[in-house]
Amino acid sequence: MIYYFLESFRSVSCSEKEARESYIKVNYGNNSDTMPQTKRPLRGSRAYWPKKRAKRIYPRIKNWPSVQTTIPLGFSGYKAGMTHIMITDTNTNSKTKGQIISKPVTILECPPLFVYGVRGYTPAGPVDVLFDKPNKNLSRKIKLPKTPKKSNLVKLEGNKFSRVNLICHTQPIFKKKPEVFEMAIGGTPEEQLNFAKNVFGKEIKISEVFKVGDYIDVSAVTIGKGFQGVVKRFGCRLQRRKNEQAHRKIGCHGTNNPGKIRIYVPQAGQLGFQTRTEYNKRILKIASGDDINPKGGLVNYGLIKGDYMLLEGSVPGPTKRLVRFRTPMRSYATKYPVDIKYISLESKQSD
Repeated sequence: MIYYFLESFRSVSCSEKEARESYIKVNYGNNSDTMPQTKRPLRGSRAYWPKKRAKRIYPRIKNWPSVQTTIPLGFSGYKAGMTHIMITDTNTNSKTKGQIISKPVTILECPPLFVYGVRGYTPAGPVDVLFDKPNKNLSRKIKLPKTPKKSNLVKLEGNKFSRVNLICHTQPIFKKKPEVFEMAIGGTPEEQLNFAKNVFGKEIKISEVFKVGDYIDVSAVTIGKGFQGVVKRFGCRLQRRKNEQAHRKIGCHGTNNPGKIRIYVPQAGQLGFQTRTEYNKRILKIASGDDINPKGGLVNYGLIKGDYMLLEGSVPGPTKRLVRFRTPMRSYATKYPVDIKYISLESKQSD
């Protein structure tokens, strides 16, 4: 039957492909009588594997952008809470350009960082110079020598460095134990070394590193949720009511061959408390003072009295957790001016 049908189409100089398509259309129509094809992508990110707990409570930044300006390429702050603002949309490509719109913002307290040391990287290994008069609370984090050696920056001279980093520690307000981490510098290795000598043993403020309207990358350890099942961890559907095995489990772990469970099969395990990075968060305000505190203070945080920053959108992690900032790896070519009309300072306390 199909052969004669195709022969009839060849007789009118029609190709075999066109004849096949016409046959399907005549016999099956345009799939109007068939069931719709439903698609349900698997829930849960496979971008990170294994999904296990972070090694420490604040993140490590292993990659830094190459910047010609000789400035620190990062900073840090503590997540204090969230609020909303009314801001003029200055994006010329937006549908609401020129209008006043509402945006959620994250409040981060950013105490000055103290430059505790300088580390230069050579082919033979790193060369460190540490400050001889450290903060007394630094001993809560690292082991300090009983008789510290005198800081000698001459030790850094005469070495061929591939890069020079700052060793900084935080100065938190609400606790005593600081965090210690490395921070990269922009420019050539010679410029990095000169900059590190100038700030050695001094403080760096957030206003000296970033400006209003800049985009930054944000890294933090997310809120830990413990050991969770596949329904909450990967969004698997519940089994039907008459299922005799279980309702909050997957139906099958795979085939007999190969005799193993593949890594992409959803299973129960750790959820949260994992290091995550979000790219290109816009800075909306950098200031100092207590004018950002809502009525009753910030929930689970208290009052801000020093330097702070408003960041557009949300940030990973719970309140009081350290959040690290970095000059963006995927920078935007266009920066739009920031025009804040109103900041909500209403009470965030629940009834």
